[in-house]
Amino acid sequence: MHRRTRAALALLAALLTLGSAACGIEPASADRGPDTITIDTANYPSTLDPGKQYDTDTYSVYRNIFDQLLRRDPRTNRVVPWLATSWRQTDPLTWRFAIRPGVRFSDGSPLTAADAAFSISRILDKKYGSQQYANFSVIDSAAADGSDLVVRTSVPSPTLLSYLTTLSVVPQAYVRRVGDKQFAVKPVGSGPYRLASATAGSQIVLTANPRWWGTAPSIRTAVFRAVPNVASRVADLQSRKVDLATSLTPDAADQIRRDPKLAILSTPTERVAYLAFNTIKGGATDDPRVRKAISQAIDYDALIRNLQRGYAKPINSMATPLAFGYDRSLPDNQHDPEAAKRLLRQANAVGATLVMATSPSFDPQVVQAIQGDLAAVGLNVEIRNSDQATYLKKVQDPGHDWGSIRFGKWSCSCLDSDGVIYPLFHTGEIWSSYTNPEFDTLVEQARETTDVARRTTLYRQSFDLLGRDLPGIGLFQSYAVYGANSRLQWTPDASESLFLDRMKVS
Repeated sequence: MHRRTRAALALLAALLTLGSAACGIEPASADRGPDTITIDTANYPSTLDPGKQYDTDTYSVYRNIFDQLLRRDPRTNRVVPWLATSWRQTDPLTWRFAIRPGVRFSDGSPLTAADAAFSISRILDKKYGSQQYANFSVIDSAAADGSDLVVRTSVPSPTLLSYLTTLSVVPQAYVRRVGDKQFAVKPVGSGPYRLASATAGSQIVLTANPRWWGTAPSIRTAVFRAVPNVASRVADLQSRKVDLATSLTPDAADQIRRDPKLAILSTPTERVAYLAFNTIKGGATDDPRVRKAISQAIDYDALIRNLQRGYAKPINSMATPLAFGYDRSLPDNQHDPEAAKRLLRQANAVGATLVMATSPSFDPQVVQAIQGDLAAVGLNVEIRNSDQATYLKKVQDPGHDWGSIRFGKWSCSCLDSDGVIYPLFHTGEIWSSYTNPEFDTLVEQARETTDVARRTTLYRQSFDLLGRDLPGIGLFQSYAVYGANSRLQWTPDASESLFLDRMKVS
């Protein structure tokens, strides 16, 4: 793990610089002042409506436009006040949140408890089609009571506060006036920044919101540029066109380390790199023997050692050790290509062609390595790479026609197994191409009890079932890897929160 303030960046640069250890860090660009930052991301945001998608590049932009009901302390991961200044349970199913007074949206309208209630209710409206529905579905109702937001859950919820750290509050009146489609391209929020301009598919410009209730951020303008090619993101850093580049590969990190005026910012995250199988309309992967064979064909150690090179850790399930419910006693992933070949012969699947969906957000070397591992045991993998928005639409389509395998990296920003295996594998959830009533019952019970021991047992049983049926494989715990220049002072966190108000540039 590498966390660097500006001083630490200088230290790291000095340690890694060959023959120039005494070299200081110079300003990266004469074109940008201390109030402007330029960031390369892998994708253009798929929407600016915070009630919809929550993929990393989308999340990174819109969470600066909106305030969240709660936040996490980036050092401790504890839930801390934000729009809600305090909260209390009045009975096992009822929570009252005191909404911060005096907050206004960037159009000048006041933010109220009714806006917070509306923000939850629209996610729960099936007609709205929120991809975040599974995270909030334990909520039975949300309503304003004076200046309080009152949330009632259908059962006692151990994860409510965690999910409310991901809730961005939107203005009810504006959304209703302009409609969801218009809101998604011209959002109005109460956060530290507001949308200044958007060039579809290319870049988003945010400027500081003068009405924001918090301490004015030092960065007044932020430019998010969509640069799908990782080599281009590295080149932009090296040429000082940008201050920060996200979603870097280990290869790219090596390149950046060679530049003493750049540094790698990295931290272990709750994000799991995974394969998910289409067990409903995946063709060969409908057969659990084929899924098991694929799990045995993958050389996990090589993925972590050769391709991640210090930016990943082994895991034994679909969660990471940062998540509640992760069970260290589960068996490790096994690489056994001969056993994989035997299973494929039993399943009459030798020579089968599998379509593998992925996007530029994900390391192509990992995808290609998996393709090679599967080829070695007799499976043909046709990689279909599409931009992130298309990838998301494809794999979330209820028709389940997206192919046989998809590669992805998952984080719920909730530090709980519920936010991983429930949306990915519970029957009928938007991400799920798997159904098992026994599994459904276990994860439903796990999200309905606050008894820690009981939840632990339920997740153990849930992961045992996933290990048997294999609707997905957890490949490794992923690290966030950013490239930064000397202007930036910022410490990344386990939840990959790209909050601009926590950054400074010089």
